[in-house]
Amino acid sequence: MKKTERLITLDAFRGITVSLMIMVNQPGSWSYKYDQMRHAQWNGCTLTDMVFPFFLFIVGIACWFAFQKYGQTLSTDLISKIIRRTVLIFLLGLTLNFCKQWISSGELNLSMLRITGVLQRIAFCYGIGAILCLALKPRVLLISSLGILIVYWIVLWMAGGSQPYTAEHTIVGKIDVFLLGENHLRQGYPVDSSGIFASIPGVVNVIWGYLMGMMIYKVNDRKKLILKMFLIGVPAILVAQVWNLVFPINKTLWTSSYVLYTSGWAFVVLAILIWIIDVHKKSKYFSPFMVFGINPLFAYILTELWASIMSGMIKFHFEGSLVSLKSWIFGEIFAPLFGNLNGSLLYSIFVMLFYWWILSLMLKYKIFIKV
Repeated sequence: MKKTERLITLDAFRGITVSLMIMVNQPGSWSYKYDQMRHAQWNGCTLTDMVFPFFLFIVGIACWFAFQKYGQTLSTDLISKIIRRTVLIFLLGLTLNFCKQWISSGELNLSMLRITGVLQRIAFCYGIGAILCLALKPRVLLISSLGILIVYWIVLWMAGGSQPYTAEHTIVGKIDVFLLGENHLRQGYPVDSSGIFASIPGVVNVIWGYLMGMMIYKVNDRKKLILKMFLIGVPAILVAQVWNLVFPINKTLWTSSYVLYTSGWAFVVLAILIWIIDVHKKSKYFSPFMVFGINPLFAYILTELWASIMSGMIKFHFEGSLVSLKSWIFGEIFAPLFGNLNGSLLYSIFVMLFYWWILSLMLKYKIFIKV
């Protein structure tokens, strides 16, 4: 498979994931969302729950191609680059939390600053996953990843009492409180959705993405590659559903069955994209998504900050009440025209297209922001 084809497919997959992330994170109203645009209340997996593990899977694929120029071996220079990137992504996430706290409350309170977050989990999983991928041979890496999932299952099962997978009894939240303190976790939830301990199985999403990248690189026959991906992905989904009977698929706990289930779907979705883009040469259908796929980190930070500004900073009096700009746009334009549910969905699409316009300008002028 040619290098350009690999990059186009990966950028398309990343762009679709980022655009979906924007839509599920920025509805017109959190009270009005279609079920697949919400996270599962606890156990289960919706389309929304696929976004984060897909992104970690993509990080792993990107690692394979990025490490090719280093011969897929650890070196002092490469370790320093991995550590530097890990620290930068983590600090960006922390800074984003800092800005969102100031926007929402108008004050800076370090004692209540949330340390966890999406970028922080990405940094954690990337840093550990990248070093493991380079340090271990593929077979040992695969066995080690399965070992991580099994050990994680055992720990949750043994340490959670009679109901080990409920929010009130799981060891996951208790470990995060012990490590970071309750004030530095997501407030109002018994378990932080991006906590430290549940990030450990997330490393496996990166590892399996890396192994997927190796497969894409080494299997030149694209139809054979697609068949292999389906033969891995479909059984993974089915096994995860069986595992779900004893270890529920759960995003907040990032359970081992959840890792297997979402990774299986990542294989299937990527196989379909390779079939469309590489086999049938229909990359033009995905060109709009490339805009998000090329600048994903900036896209995430931009959307999170602007959403906070629209909801928490820009407010004005309207009909005797203080309303945010976002609430006014949804309540006065989208809801009256399209109804609450469809209006909320169309608002998220409108916002996504707004960000697409900004990012398309960056692409036009060749502005790429990476760490």
